[in-house]
Amino acid sequence: MLRNIKSIHGKVVAASDGYIGHVNDFYFDDVTWAIRYLFIDGGEWMAKRQVLLSPHAFDQFSTRGEVLQVNLTRKQVEECPQSSAHLPISRQIEEDYYHHYGWPAYWIGEGMWGVGDLPVVRQLPVPESTHRHGHERPEDSHLRSTNAILGYHIQATDGALGTVCDFVMDDESWSIREVLVETGHWYAGKAIMINPSVISQISYDESKLFVNLTKADIRDTEANHVAIHCAANH
Repeated sequence: MLRNIKSIHGKVVAASDGYIGHVNDFYFDDVTWAIRYLFIDGGEWMAKRQVLLSPHAFDQFSTRGEVLQVNLTRKQVEECPQSSAHLPISRQIEEDYYHHYGWPAYWIGEGMWGVGDLPVVRQLPVPESTHRHGHERPEDSHLRSTNAILGYHIQATDGALGTVCDFVMDDESWSIREVLVETGHWYAGKAIMINPSVISQISYDESKLFVNLTKADIRDTEANHVAIHCAANH
């Protein structure tokens, strides 16, 4: 099922035995456009500690009212190796995190999630650390915050298209399927959808996403889409 990411912000996240926190942000891989972590505000029970949750924590993306259910206990979350839960996140932190939960590492294998194209929930052996000679790998520069990208300008090959206002994700693969863009005057103020496959570059210095299409290409593509407004919840 496709869902607007904004519609998930603020939702309560619950373990099998109680409250964990609420969704603050999503961290995605800007190469594969897979969402790797939800950024959870743990509230008072975690001494206001921020928590990272991988999509592996969800047997399926299901809600009970406004609650997202995960297949963990509060104790498992509480005992997870601590990180700042702010970007950038080093590979060493990720390895410690995946070892704690016993999940297969997404960076080992050919699929989007390592062993396949979906975040599996079965317990599998996690390979030993890939670090050598005591040296840590550089921090993973491909993890990005969806909150940080909101408001970025979209640049076509022949001019500006608008600004990023939301993302549409597939709640099975946890991949971002579309970037929603507010177009302003050039396209009658409509919100359009840009597939990540046509995004050729993300410039974090300029706060821009560059697409390898013209405005005419975008109009032709949009003719095949159902119009969608940024504020819609899916």
